[in-house]
Amino acid sequence: MTRGEISIDERYCLGCGYCVHFCARGCIVIPGDRFTTMGYLLPVFINLERCNACAVCAWMCPHQAIEVYKYVESGQNEPEDISSG
Repeated sequence: MTRGEISIDERYCLGCGYCVHFCARGCIVIPGDRFTTMGYLLPVFINLERCNACAVCAWMCPHQAIEVYKYVESGQNEPEDISSG
């Protein structure tokens, strides 16, 4: 089974919400109570168990603020960064 995890870099996130809009599994939300150091709304990765590391959120991020890690249960212990091409 494949599962994923994302990391949102606050230094680059401008709170545009594309990641939220394009995540078909609803794994990312903008709760409205978290802000970047520049004052932009910060998205939050929530549904860890639903993420399949499709990386659409990272592809759609115009500021390259998202890294996606894919975990595959096959004896591998190291995550694979699939957001950079």
